[in-house]
Amino acid sequence: MSESTSGWRYVQALALGLDPEWRRGPDHCRAEDAAVFAQAVREASGVATFVYSMVGLQPGVDLLLWRLAGSLDQIEEAAAIALRSGMGRWMRVRESLLGIVQGSQYVKKPTPQEQSMFVGERSRYLIVYPFTKSAEWYLLGRETRQGIMNEHMRVGHEYPQVRQLLANSFGVDDQDFLVAYETDDLEAFSRLVRDLRATEGRRWTVSDHPILVGVHRSLDEALRLLGAPGQ
Repeated sequence: MSESTSGWRYVQALALGLDPEWRRGPDHCRAEDAAVFAQAVREASGVATFVYSMVGLQPGVDLLLWRLAGSLDQIEEAAAIALRSGMGRWMRVRESLLGIVQGSQYVKKPTPQEQSMFVGERSRYLIVYPFTKSAEWYLLGRETRQGIMNEHMRVGHEYPQVRQLLANSFGVDDQDFLVAYETDDLEAFSRLVRDLRATEGRRWTVSDHPILVGVHRSLDEALRLLGAPGQ
């Protein structure tokens, strides 16, 4: 897949659950289903897909597809093709979180730490969750909000091993924002979240769930873990 970031403005975290009955099918059927599904995922036009396994990590979710595209139409078409192809016919959408990558009103120039979904190698773990601020937050003055966010960002920069992407979800999903973190060090990420809980900005967070945690895998490896023979 190309690492070009041109036009990647829409993001989706697509969490899929596999019907356990599929694993009980004959080996040759499962092998064919997996191959057809893999081809559909890989050949999605205009969509960059990163694959994460969630087998046994959260009830009902087995596979997490993190997708970047130039339009919502491309994301929809990619999902439609995958879900009607091979083992995709045995999958159910458990979560779908959408966002639009736009310039932050609090950051003049994003650092490499804040552009992790577009450049470089993928880290081992992806953590994705939506969050929403209260109405009172948006009624605060601009300078007040900037000061609160400066504290939030200062804490984040103390953990350079944790990279992130923040996307806006206003009007395209239930949440206000979609945030994705990637890291090789889950313990450091847990400490970061704990430290952020103690910042002023936490007062205005209404919700920040569900949290989806996936392990980065090649597509073939992820399908093997799901029970595909020969992957």
